[in-house]
Formats: sequence, C-alpha cells, structure tokens
Amino acid sequence: MKSKSKKTLVEKYRIHKQDTGSAEVQVALLTQRIKDLSEHLAQHKKDTDSRRGLLLMIGKRRRLLVYLAKHDVDQYQKLIADLGLRR
Repeated sequence: MKSKSKKTLVEKYRIHKQDTGSAEVQVALLTQRIKDLSEHLAQHKKDTDSRRGLLLMIGKRRRLLVYLAKHDVDQYQKLIADLGLRR
C-alpha cells in the first residue's frame, strides 16, 4: 500500500488488541487497496485484469458494509464518515 501502511490501518480500526479481521478493519484495508488500484488504472486504462480485481474488491467491500449496517448501525455510520464513503 502506498499512502497508508496496513499496520496503521489495522491499529486505527481494530476493535480490540488482537483484532485483525473484523468487518471494520477489512473495509478499511479494502478501501485503501481500491484507492491505490484506482490510481493505477487511471494511468493504465487497458489493464483489464486489474479492473476485474478492482470490481471484485468493490463488491466485497459493499457486502461487508451491508453486514455492518445490519449488525451495528452506529459503527457503520462512524466508519463510512471516517473513510469518506458515500452510502
């Protein structure tokens, strides 16, 4: 990851000390990967394999956000505001 390291994102969004796989952490990591890949695709428009990977990541992030919205609305609102996502 270019702009933020994985470790910093995990530390920021984790729920408890050993948390590395909660929905919040996964959404934050996917968001960063999506941003990085979007920058790559802006320069390399014909990279269809990476575009497919991007679409798969966007779908996975959307499913995680739907799960989070169903189970913890407050945490969902806080997360999308913090990450700058619109929903």
